[in-house]
Amino acid sequence: MIPLLTVFTPTYNRAYTLSKCYESLKRQSSRNFTWLIIDDGSEDNTRALVEEWIAEDTVPIRYVYQDNQGMHGAHNTAYALISTELNMCIDSDDYLADDAVEKVTSYWSLNGHNGVAGIVGLDAKPDGQLVGTAMPDHLKSSTLTALYAKHKVKGDKKLVYRSELTRQIPPYPLFPGEKYCPLSYKYILIDQQAPLLVMNEVLCYVEYMEDGSSLNMLKQYKRNPRGFSFFRKVAMIHAPSFKERLRESMHYVSSNLLIRNARFLHESPCKGTTLLALPLGIVLFVYILSTQRTALMKLPSRGTSA
Repeated sequence: MIPLLTVFTPTYNRAYTLSKCYESLKRQSSRNFTWLIIDDGSEDNTRALVEEWIAEDTVPIRYVYQDNQGMHGAHNTAYALISTELNMCIDSDDYLADDAVEKVTSYWSLNGHNGVAGIVGLDAKPDGQLVGTAMPDHLKSSTLTALYAKHKVKGDKKLVYRSELTRQIPPYPLFPGEKYCPLSYKYILIDQQAPLLVMNEVLCYVEYMEDGSSLNMLKQYKRNPRGFSFFRKVAMIHAPSFKERLRESMHYVSSNLLIRNARFLHESPCKGTTLLALPLGIVLFVYILSTQRTALMKLPSRGTSA
């Protein structure tokens, strides 16, 4: 019998923390899931560790190794392989609430249908404090964009998507020499198709690792300008307000200055806003080049803008 849910975990040299995720899966009150691990070129003992867990035969595990492509490349591989109706990403430094699978599968069995994209739940810190805010009690469904722009929800949320939709959206682009493209690219496009069911329940406990991409966003901007430029064009088109469009345009300008793309205004889907954002984009470009400050950001549900 095919389970309802795939929990997938992209990982790269995270053997030292991956066991927390594994232990949480062992504690699940429901076994209606499978765990897909995408090893994105790890050079530590990740493979040996996972092979031990597979031999234990406690949790259904599928392990896939690939050459290093970055987080978004690992997501591409996962979405291509997932055959269950639902999928949920758990980062290698996070872990599930003990009843997360039961909550997700039960809620979906009662409320899920093809007119919704999946479920959005809550993240919490290991001490139980919510990441950001809870969602409005009266809210039954919403797009991710509306949660933040209209309902003023804050902080990361746990996303459970219908796998049919995550497969339909074109994969994240891979740019030579770059290892990152914002994951929100897919989330924004799925927003255009259907809302998410809102579930005010903690599904995942998250931590902020020193080597996590969320803690090094300014470095990501500098190292992956083509990936960010690609994302900003999508974000500009679907921005929920002029303020957000201007913000995305500013980041679009800075990314294209980093790659010395003289055609960025011609290539912009929002040329007027991009032109207006040009001075701000130049300032951001200079700031990115000159600063060594770490930007504290968890990979967001809405986008990756600083």
